[in-house]
Amino acid sequence: MSVYVDRDQAFLTRVRRVADEVAAANADSVDREARFPQETIDALREIRALSAALPDEFGGEEVSFAAVAAACTELGKRCGSSAMVFAMHQIKVITLARHLEGAPWFGGYLERVASEQRLVASVTSEIGTGGDMGRSVAALGIPEQGISTFEKQAPTVSYGAHAQDFFITLRRSPEAEPGDQVVALGLEHQVSLEPTGTWDTLGMRGTCSPGFVVRGAIAPEQCLQMPFATVMAESIVPVTHILWAHLWLGIATDAFDRARAFVREAARRSPGETPPSAIRLSHLMSELSLLRAEVASALEQFVRADASGDRSELSTMASVLRFNNVKIAASTQAAVVCQGALALCGIVGYKNDTPYSVGRHLRDSLSASLMIANERIHNTNAGLLLIAKDV
Repeated sequence: MSVYVDRDQAFLTRVRRVADEVAAANADSVDREARFPQETIDALREIRALSAALPDEFGGEEVSFAAVAAACTELGKRCGSSAMVFAMHQIKVITLARHLEGAPWFGGYLERVASEQRLVASVTSEIGTGGDMGRSVAALGIPEQGISTFEKQAPTVSYGAHAQDFFITLRRSPEAEPGDQVVALGLEHQVSLEPTGTWDTLGMRGTCSPGFVVRGAIAPEQCLQMPFATVMAESIVPVTHILWAHLWLGIATDAFDRARAFVREAARRSPGETPPSAIRLSHLMSELSLLRAEVASALEQFVRADASGDRSELSTMASVLRFNNVKIAASTQAAVVCQGALALCGIVGYKNDTPYSVGRHLRDSLSASLMIANERIHNTNAGLLLIAKDV
């Protein structure tokens, strides 16, 4: 056990160094220029962070899921866009590693992720599905000479122009129903991206995720055998919501820390007196504590369920509701904390050139409720609540 604890701690020490020395130094220019955080991703490659969660057999470091989540928080404190790119990549790699049954091609692929530190992008959203990831319009073509083609209209492709490979959801065949989906993995030389939009956004500007028409030609073995519905329930939903929640916690934590530094500076100017803003800071700490507790609870529940060896627990309605709720709660609460920090710091928090600036934090946090829209999740939860026996 101590070997794994030491491994996690060493990994997090390296990630913190990248966050503090690289991500923080480039965060403002990444945000201002809406550019990909290349320096941070390169630094994460150097410490082999892109494959850290993979088992030893694939060349990974086998760090725990909890350590990966903590790394999202550390990066989120310094640069929300860098943290989101890291989290999105980890979601895809962890999901693939968890569902290799009957799909031997993916073992070799994961070895390449480790040896080459390949960055995996997400192509799961699609025009015509109303934002429902559990449905697809695009289909995998019938194989001809061992190759299947596809074309998908994606309104966003996470850092698509900067990735090596693509995690793609498709209907199993042209005749398949919208919910009969597979996960396909397209390599960069097999996939073409035709831009259909730009990425000049309010926040998370460095994720560089415009829309594309995604076309590709892949071999049938580049699809997971496990139905996407199972993959989504057992891995994508809980892993996504937990890692996102951790990076939002990082953003909110840094916003709080800046507000605290502002109040402490005010206190130094009036020795022996407690400034009124300190009371407001205490209230803000309570809000941050609620966010931290919600995120920690969801992580603990996932780790416990996963350790049991019976992943079917993750597919229960109670679990779906639980992990859906952490997304709603964390995305809402992170913005509350950032707004509170701005209100406390006032004009020096509103300006972009002070040590107490929280404009980027607030703008990044506002994206949280839109990533798998909270109203869509509430709609899903509403149906489940009517029939679930135990929530």
